[in-house]
Amino acid sequence: MPKYEAISSEIRKRIKERYYSSDQPIPDEISLAKEFNCSRMTMKKALDILVMEGLLYRKRGHGTFIIQSAINDNRVSVESKEIIGLTQLLSNKIVTSKTIKFDVQFPSEEVAAHLGIDMKTPVYNIIRLRLVDDEPYVLEHTYMPTTLIPGINDDVLNSSIYTYIRDCLGLTIAGSHRKIRACKSEPLDQEYLVCLPDDPILEVENVGFLNNGVPFEYSFSRHRYDKFEVTTINLKR
Repeated sequence: MPKYEAISSEIRKRIKERYYSSDQPIPDEISLAKEFNCSRMTMKKALDILVMEGLLYRKRGHGTFIIQSAINDNRVSVESKEIIGLTQLLSNKIVTSKTIKFDVQFPSEEVAAHLGIDMKTPVYNIIRLRLVDDEPYVLEHTYMPTTLIPGINDDVLNSSIYTYIRDCLGLTIAGSHRKIRACKSEPLDQEYLVCLPDDPILEVENVGFLNNGVPFEYSFSRHRYDKFEVTTINLKR
């Protein structure tokens, strides 16, 4: 195992065991590199892994912090090294979008923490219904920093945001950290996903990362129970 992966594994263990305070930044790269007897570049690679897994986020000028929700062990988490949009995932079907809400606002403390920004940085607040072959498929509620992902408009919302990020902004989407939970249906689900009040909903909470470790998206995707499944493959290294 490369040294940066071994270091990443040890820091991951420390985070899960709450060795570091979640209210303060973890030690800086120079201090950690000295502790683990490695170069600063090796330490950066180790921390980059944890950033892309959604355990850590970097706040420019302030340090590297633990994402509190990532150490909540009572929910299933899925760590993905590849993140693709619904349009790519279902390329053999017709995927369309209906924008329910689209505005710009200042983020809540929780949203700001997941995006690694301060509460004075404006974010897009987007709610979209995604339809597959004209059938309601998923209700998405997404937050993205306007400074990092500029230029989102109705044309982008009616197609693929991820394609716009890659092809128009020239950014590389590297990975995501996802939590999957069962919820009760809410009024928006019942209206747009054609759910009954007692139908269960599967919600995917997602933090997406660029290849530099910066989070670009914090979102919630709500699926009808009969239109969503999760398949995982676990490989030994």
